[in-house]
Amino acid sequence: MATNALKNTARALRGASGFTLIELLVVIAILGILAAIIAPKVIGRADEAKVTEAKVQIRNLETALKMYKLDNGAYPSTEQGIAALVEKPATGIVPKNWRQGGYLEKKKVPTDPWGNQFVYVSPGLNDDYDIISYGADGAKGGEKFDADIESWDLD
Repeated sequence: MATNALKNTARALRGASGFTLIELLVVIAILGILAAIIAPKVIGRADEAKVTEAKVQIRNLETALKMYKLDNGAYPSTEQGIAALVEKPATGIVPKNWRQGGYLEKKKVPTDPWGNQFVYVSPGLNDDYDIISYGADGAKGGEKFDADIESWDLD
């Protein structure tokens, strides 16, 4: 009985075949075509995601600044900066009701998605305060992904 099973297995293995070279080349060609179509779309999304992340970070900073103002009656000055959200200011008008632990969850001032500091001005030219990320190039102005992302002009 065991001999018959071995003979049947041996026959099945002799009949089994792998992929031919042509089949493998066709699969590789199809994968190459798909990569050529999909890769540019995926690569462009990384820059778009960073712009979106910068906008979200600015909104989060705005929320923290509003909580700061509720507790202390005013926004931090330009001199105090957004660092006032994580450390009690020692210069300018020292807040009397500064929240122990600060106003940012991670207890540190975030940088924009490109690793640059946000620009904070208070009073701002466009609102009570202005928060700006200079975009991918880290310089004022620019176009596309190098364009400034400003708190008063978020989509």
